Amino acid sequence: MSATEKPATQSLRGLSKEDLEAYVVSAGQKPYRAKQILEWLYQQRVEDIEEMSNLPAPMRDKLASEFHINSMSHVETSGSEDTTRKFLFRLQDGRYVETVFIPASKGLKGKQSDRKTICVSSQVGCAYGCKFCASGLAGFTRNLTADEIIGQMMMVEKLTGESINNIVFMGMGEPLANIKNLIKALEIITGHWGLNIGARHITVSTSGLAPMIKKLAEFPVPIRLAISLHGATDDVRDLIMPVNKKWQIKELFDSLHYWRTFKKQKISLEYILIKGVNDSKEQATILAKRAKGINAKVNLIPYNTVEGLDWVRPSEEVCYGFRDIVADAGINTTLRLEKGHDINAACGQLRLKKETAEGIIPAPVKAG
Repeated sequence: MSATEKPATQSLRGLSKEDLEAYVVSAGQKPYRAKQILEWLYQQRVEDIEEMSNLPAPMRDKLASEFHINSMSHVETSGSEDTTRKFLFRLQDGRYVETVFIPASKGLKGKQSDRKTICVSSQVGCAYGCKFCASGLAGFTRNLTADEIIGQMMMVEKLTGESINNIVFMGMGEPLANIKNLIKALEIITGHWGLNIGARHITVSTSGLAPMIKKLAEFPVPIRLAISLHGATDDVRDLIMPVNKKWQIKELFDSLHYWRTFKKQKISLEYILIKGVNDSKEQATILAKRAKGINAKVNLIPYNTVEGLDWVRPSEEVCYGFRDIVADAGINTTLRLEKGHDINAACGQLRLKKETAEGIIPAPVKAG
């Protein structure tokens, strides 16, 4: 299938319980058939409609003529010494998407956590052009559908043999620019009839689309929110996050106050430390004040090198000094010396190399 063609059928994984019930009734079947289909999809994990043996043969034939199940295929896995693994998947239109599996770390007392995290992509490419990120170097292609979002998790579970219990929407793309498919995927992920993962184990990260933050706040499940802040003042954030020119820090934080009227979990402020750009003591002091204003926690991440970009990470001494200023203000602060630094861990790099090699996209040219 060429990169411009669309799949001939829709994926069953993109349908909610209500969608399936409406479909089976319209097909002259009883509503309980929807429950049977859902059990095959999310408990038995079948990938062939013909395997749904308790459905009548004519119904299986009809489903097979109108739907498929899996919308992607596994192409490549990159693993690092710390067992973080990045998966490259090919979509049905010939484009590629990346997903990262992050196994549990040892806790403070040396005990192994049972948390198995997947970092999910929401778009092919990205239109927002954050200056530290490889995802947007070749621009935006399209939104992922709900089934393509869910399929990443199901494929990783199949490939690793692990059960995912923590999901972060921090992969390729801006989740809130794809909010319709995001919400549909969240319904399926959190539904007891679907993947049945607790909402408190799901984090959606955004570059700061203030109106969409308010819309997602009204989604009635207690998911968590992370903000890619990366600058404590507009002048600094403008250098890193082009989205800040549309929704500046005041409007962004107004939307976060609105979020807190609906959700009780602490907001996370993600802050990538870039040498000579946003790592000053002044930025640390202002960041602490902003975090305190919304009772947020702060995650500091030294910059991960991206091929084609000039920025570098600060020294560990600068990173720890920045952390101490924020933490000493009473803010829950972590400094994450990132896992996966040896596997091109910055989002989008595997996909970028693959699509460039196949001639799907031209090699991105670094802005001068």
